[in-house]
Amino acid sequence: MAIRTEELLLNVGPQHPSTHGVFRIVVKLDGEIITEAIPVMGYLHRGTEKLAENLTYTQIIPYTDRLDYVSAMTNNYVLVNAVEKLMQLEIPERAEFLRLIVMELQRIASHMVWWGTYLLDIGAMSPFLYAFRDREIIIDLFNELCGARLTYNYMRVGGVKWDAPEGWIQKVREFVPYMRGKLEQYNELVSGNEIFLARIKGVGKYDAETAIAYGLSGANLRCTGVNWDLRKDQPYSIYNRFDFDVPVSTGGDCYARYLLRLEEIRQSLRILEQAVEQFPAEGEIMGKVPRVLRPAEGEVYAGIESPRGEIGCHIISKGKDKPYRLKFRRPSFVNLQILPKLLVGETMTNLITILGGIDIVVGEVDS
Repeated sequence: MAIRTEELLLNVGPQHPSTHGVFRIVVKLDGEIITEAIPVMGYLHRGTEKLAENLTYTQIIPYTDRLDYVSAMTNNYVLVNAVEKLMQLEIPERAEFLRLIVMELQRIASHMVWWGTYLLDIGAMSPFLYAFRDREIIIDLFNELCGARLTYNYMRVGGVKWDAPEGWIQKVREFVPYMRGKLEQYNELVSGNEIFLARIKGVGKYDAETAIAYGLSGANLRCTGVNWDLRKDQPYSIYNRFDFDVPVSTGGDCYARYLLRLEEIRQSLRILEQAVEQFPAEGEIMGKVPRVLRPAEGEVYAGIESPRGEIGCHIISKGKDKPYRLKFRRPSFVNLQILPKLLVGETMTNLITILGGIDIVVGEVDS
């Protein structure tokens, strides 16, 4: 005899631990099985792109911090890089090294937030504490460098706002072996745990064709076997000077994405190790930049590899001190598109696993 069931409409969020902000998803349930999932966005909408039309290029930089509050340095860079392309500016070597170092430190810090909160979402408390303990070292380094702990406003068109204080590079050098040791502890604590593996292996799986069709990037793309990283494939800054690998997997599931992000931390440490050894002993931190930035009439797109994938900035200039139009390509917004497809047929338990595995930041979705 068939069991009679009734459809249940359930709101997950907008204030829910798994969403890390004010993102909401409406799910239809048949028993414990999800039959439909509808993401609802806009609770945090700040109109960043429209506001930018009334701001000078330097004034826009603090707004990029808020797009992704756990990866502000990379967001700073994508804007200034787009303006620099438009103005064809030359950046001093010391400034490029500082930019690269802070971007790779930011990648590690961002992945540690993801690792800690992801494990917290699926039932493990200790990893969250360990991750935030180690991330605090990077936050302290950023605080020494630019006076802020979360929204840094550090990059400038033509260079960076401040030089590294005395002893700062040595602290970065000492952080590399420390973090390598902690990364092995992370793996030992979690990666082989049978409860953890039961929760994420085989969950949220898709193939390369699907990933490309949905425009996914970052670990969400590379987990399907697609070897694509803008630091290698469309090099920017001085990434072409350094030896590092692009982690790729063919698993396509939450476990593959988990392992890739841990390996990305390891590769970022490789880059940092080389960068601090090659760091120029002296040099300028700002190039020759006009007092008032007025890029020539035209348009440009700059894309870089953020911790969540490709973040891009498209600027249309009319030759004035403010952009005529500015558009950000936000990886979280694009990566989120696949969520309804992944959730249909899954259980509510797996909803949390899949959502955390995509690694979205609500500020990137709603701004």
